[in-house]
Amino acid sequence: MMGILNKPIVTEKMTQLETQRQYAFEVDRKSNKIEIQKAIEKKFNVKVLSVRTINYKGKQKTQMTRRGRFSGKTAQWKKAIVTLKEGDKIEFFENI
Repeated sequence: MMGILNKPIVTEKMTQLETQRQYAFEVDRKSNKIEIQKAIEKKFNVKVLSVRTINYKGKQKTQMTRRGRFSGKTAQWKKAIVTLKEGDKIEFFENI
């Protein structure tokens, strides 16, 4: 279960969703909704009502330099948006 949650996603859009008890995490691409729910409940000691997942595909990137053209690809990743039970909350910046 430790390798399921990679990091929380803290953006302006996701902090607006915290008022609706929704939080976003970057998760392992092979994990399913049940594994994500169990990992969040165990790590943060909260009750999860629903989990929505989004798969992001990598994009082709090209960069022109003096030595020529370099091509590459960005990484593929998976995002999970989790809705918590009324009264539960996750504090990402509790030590600040």
